[in-house]
Amino acid sequence: MTDLNRYTPYALAALRISAGLIFLLHGTQKLFGFPAPGAGGLPPAMSFMWFGGVLELLGGALVMLGLFTRPAAFVTSGMMAVAYWMFHATKNLYPTLNGGDAAILYCFVFLLLVFTGPGPFSLDGARRK
Repeated sequence: MTDLNRYTPYALAALRISAGLIFLLHGTQKLFGFPAPGAGGLPPAMSFMWFGGVLELLGGALVMLGLFTRPAAFVTSGMMAVAYWMFHATKNLYPTLNGGDAAILYCFVFLLLVFTGPGPFSLDGARRK
C-alpha cells in the first residue's frame, strides 16, 4: 500500500489554491459582476457587501498565491464566521436550510490554513528561500 502521507503537503496546496480561487471569484462577482452579477446586482461602493467583496477578492488572491497565507486565512476565516451568523443563521440555524454550507466550509478551510501554512507551490515558501 502506498504511503499517502507523503502527498499531504501537495493535497494541502491543492486545497489552498482551489479554495482561494473560488473565494476570489465570489469577490469578482460582487465587485465587477464577473463572471455574472449576483442576484441582487452589484453592491453600492463602501457598503457592507462591497467590503465583503473586497475581502473575498484580496483574501482569495493572497490565499491562492500562498502570499501572507496565515494572516489572510485568519481574516477570511473570521469573515466567513461573521457571514454565517449575520446572513445565514438568521434565516434558519441549519446550514442545509439557510444556504450557509459554503460559509462554514470556507471558515474551516481557511482556519486550517492558519495552522498549517500554505504548503508547497506558494509565494510564502519562495520568499523563505
